[in-house]
Amino acid sequence: MTVRQLSLPELADACVHLGVPAVGLWREPVQSYGVDATAKLVREAGLTVTTLCRGGFFTAIDPDERAAALADNRRAVEEAATLGTDTLVLVSGGLPAGSKDLHGARERIADALAELGPYAEQHGVRLAIEPLHPMFASDRCVVSTLTQALDLAERFPAHQVGVTVDTYHIWWDDQAPAQIARAGAGGRIHTFQLADWTTPLPEGVLNGRGQIGDGAIDMREWQGYVEAAGYTGSIEVELFNDGLWARDGREVLAETAERFLTHTA
Repeated sequence: MTVRQLSLPELADACVHLGVPAVGLWREPVQSYGVDATAKLVREAGLTVTTLCRGGFFTAIDPDERAAALADNRRAVEEAATLGTDTLVLVSGGLPAGSKDLHGARERIADALAELGPYAEQHGVRLAIEPLHPMFASDRCVVSTLTQALDLAERFPAHQVGVTVDTYHIWWDDQAPAQIARAGAGGRIHTFQLADWTTPLPEGVLNGRGQIGDGAIDMREWQGYVEAAGYTGSIEVELFNDGLWARDGREVLAETAERFLTHTA
């Protein structure tokens, strides 16, 4: 998503050229290119797929909408398995129209995880609940903190359900370092993502993720927390940024790799 202006073949070629060994993929471009074709593309390029994003949106009250969401998530699990990644990132969903019941929405997430966790395990895939900044609670994700994410995840085995640690969404939370340690102790850190916090946020706020080093977040500090918790997996960079998308994708990818090396340990 950081360089969504690149086609998947262009992305694979640019990663190989820069020595980037792995890539996190989003479902929309994968589906457009073809799941099997994408799997073949990354495999022949020698790339590892770190995660597939995204599943989730579990909070619907309407039975038909809920059934459709579960079916879509089962497809996402199958896509992740085909791509060779063991992690499906979940954005859990916001409040249904007209609802103000956060607790009820979170319980519906738990109900969905109870159905999907065993299915994902059968396919060798883990579900990674991603808490999103509270500004997204109403429309995108009622899970706003790592504490909330872990309270849900810990109802299930760690090899089925864990969490995504994303600097953009948790950097403001003074409880997050302790929750990272909690997640690590339980073997539940399934992926770690970097993006910076820059202000002012754009209209709509969704595409406000800053390039590493442009904002308020100390990337080394958060990397330290995650590694101290025992995480040894890949580190992803996930940027939603209209300014970056308007530039040459290969240039943005090269800049991102340079920033990663400069601002992490």
